[in-house]
Amino acid sequence: MPTSAAVRKAVIPAAGMGTRFLPATKAVPKEMLPVVDTPTIQYVVEEAVAAGLGDILLITGRGKGAIEDHFDRAPELEELLEAKGDTAGLELIRKSDQLAAVHSIRQGAPKGLGHAVLCAADHVGDEPFAVLLGDDFIHPSDPLLRRLIEVRARYGGSVVTLMEVDRDQISLYGAATVEPTGEDDVFRVIDLVEKPDPDDAPSNLVIIGRYVCDPAIFGVLRETPPGRGGEIQITDALKTLAQTDSDGGGVHGVLFRGRRFDTGNRLDYLRTIVQFACERPDVAAEFVPWLRKYLDDLG
Repeated sequence: MPTSAAVRKAVIPAAGMGTRFLPATKAVPKEMLPVVDTPTIQYVVEEAVAAGLGDILLITGRGKGAIEDHFDRAPELEELLEAKGDTAGLELIRKSDQLAAVHSIRQGAPKGLGHAVLCAADHVGDEPFAVLLGDDFIHPSDPLLRRLIEVRARYGGSVVTLMEVDRDQISLYGAATVEPTGEDDVFRVIDLVEKPDPDDAPSNLVIIGRYVCDPAIFGVLRETPPGRGGEIQITDALKTLAQTDSDGGGVHGVLFRGRRFDTGNRLDYLRTIVQFACERPDVAAEFVPWLRKYLDDLG
């Protein structure tokens, strides 16, 4: 069911406690941990902006004020940098508060991703919207979100991102049952299971944290009971839409074969830092030779 409704808004859930990164996240939100010198959450916001979304809603929680501050002006710091003549520093700190219209709302209680998305209902209204999880991001050269928006315009309904994973990883995600559409990277989703045992998974196609949701999902989320882990799962709401909303477009999935960085995982976070350092011209010239020598010395 093609639709002309434009996707203008992005919702970024960022209320998680980040316990896998303790003690660093005792006082610092996990989304503010830097990749080289840029907080992870800024890469996520930049990803949304690059896809043409200029209205960003952050779903935060207690202890997450640093995220909101990062996307606000810092007049005292600006004055200090101006006095020092540090124009490069000024440009860097002004970039974050000029990226988009960034708003925030607190989730209040950790009731799951589905509940976090439901917190955005008043801000989003009756419009389609993107959801980007705040602790992972897609490489800036891989325009995944634009593709999701294109698929939403073609088919209507909601669109999820699918990735192929090894069987031993399936229980970390929601797994999908799909059928082809005729487009190589687009599938119709007909069923979803949240974090199944590998032996019970319907496929090795799992959902990762990039979605374009039809506003119909809000009504479904209000009626969705707590699921796995005692939380309201967005996977359960999308399953309902996939099985009951065919007239409205249902749910489609885009198979993503690009580069995704899961900075909510310690080892993947370290890999992300190394890769981005190696890709940064201002860092790589010194970092790459040092890294090569360090690894050689390790034997």
